[in-house]
Amino acid sequence: MLSKLHEVEQRYEEVNQQLSDPAVISDLKELRRLGKEHSDLEPIVQGFRVWKQVDARLAEAEVLREDSDPEIRELAQEEVEQLKEQRTKVEHDLRMLLLPTDPLDEKDVILEIRAGTGGGEAALFAADLLRMYTRYSEERRWKIEVLSANETGIGGLKEVICQMHGKRVYSRMKYESGVHRVQRVPETESQGRIHTSACTVAILPEADEVDVKIAEGDLRFDVYRSSGPGGQSVNTTDSAVRVTHLPSGLVVTCQDEKSQHKNKARALKILRSRLFDRAAQEQHQEIAANRRSQVGSGDRSERIRTYNFPQNRLTDHRIGLTLYRLGEVMEGRLDQVIDPLITYFQAEALKANQG
Repeated sequence: MLSKLHEVEQRYEEVNQQLSDPAVISDLKELRRLGKEHSDLEPIVQGFRVWKQVDARLAEAEVLREDSDPEIRELAQEEVEQLKEQRTKVEHDLRMLLLPTDPLDEKDVILEIRAGTGGGEAALFAADLLRMYTRYSEERRWKIEVLSANETGIGGLKEVICQMHGKRVYSRMKYESGVHRVQRVPETESQGRIHTSACTVAILPEADEVDVKIAEGDLRFDVYRSSGPGGQSVNTTDSAVRVTHLPSGLVVTCQDEKSQHKNKARALKILRSRLFDRAAQEQHQEIAANRRSQVGSGDRSERIRTYNFPQNRLTDHRIGLTLYRLGEVMEGRLDQVIDPLITYFQAEALKANQG
């Protein structure tokens, strides 16, 4: 680890010098790139310099432990113990900082929620999940926009697709992918029996044209008249768009906008993100196959969480987390769930990195 830290410090000094170079200052693109590299390296370098200071003080205290004066020896022993503890903490923080970062963490996301088993109750829970994520977005000052929604007509959602954008959205939302199970008494249940339903949540890193190149010849566009719940006409023009990616067979439909052009743009945005996510999943599976210590399978068929309303209990099955604050979580206070997940997966990544 020390050699790596010395390399990082050396590179940090090089970037510092480059940032004051007039040629770099006049090149906005290069200036931006080096500025980001500088901000990425800075916390590591600062941590390393703290570690060096602590290590130097520890060496001095170790010498004083051999002093002829018993009082000095006793004070030195106390200082050695404190400094060893401090050095261990700094070393842990540095190892965390040296972990490879997920290049997707800075990206915005496409959020997809689909009602699964449970019929109308699952659709109502899908609407509850959308409300939870909307509240969470508001709390973190992100923006959330519904791109496509398939409503049931009783306040439920068979499917909803949203765009979420803000600071490091993917870094926190990526832990939401999977099957969300709900246990509660439906309003229509006269016997008071608890029903179990499920929804699938998919978090796709938003891809732009640079990330995913789609050949025009690989796409088929179909346009048709939009319709709402029960076949009710939304408008009288062929504004709904269905885009099919022929090589993969992926199909995306958008009909929420009255403009065919806007629906086409939204459908392409969703398709691009799905293709990008598929490529990332394939790469992830390949890495996992070659390296058993890879954290998480990324399999969306896995049940990740249970929401038990009668007991006000939320359980995240991946880390064995149980909270009796379901009401708070459904109001968007999701950090109490996501923070422990981040801590857990960082610790797993650290173990894998050391192995």
